[in-house]
Amino acid sequence: MAKNIFGENLIPCGTDPLTGFYRDGCCETGIDDLGTHTVCAVMNEAFLTFTKSRGNDLSSPIPAYNFPGLKPGDRWCLCASRWLEAHKAGMAPQVILEATHEKTLTFISLNELVKYAFKPTE
Repeated sequence: MAKNIFGENLIPCGTDPLTGFYRDGCCETGIDDLGTHTVCAVMNEAFLTFTKSRGNDLSSPIPAYNFPGLKPGDRWCLCASRWLEAHKAGMAPQVILEATHEKTLTFISLNELVKYAFKPTE
């Protein structure tokens, strides 16, 4: 069983839309995941605009790949390097820590990730 950044079992990130490099809802990774899609992030408008400006348009649908396009509030497994780039630019989205794969710690410190912990509004 894959582990999260706390060394516990990795929980699912999102199923609507279905996320993950393996499209299984989890931020699992393996040798074929060259982008290291391990950060479970909650999309917001600022990040979606930022990543589009960097050539990775996540908000536009791509019907050929059954990709609906993301909107604020959607959960998505991001490449650790993209999240870090957004963080450095002040545009990083919040993170579901328990659904973020432990391999993320190779790129981003636990302390930084905790600062972006997703807190649902009540």
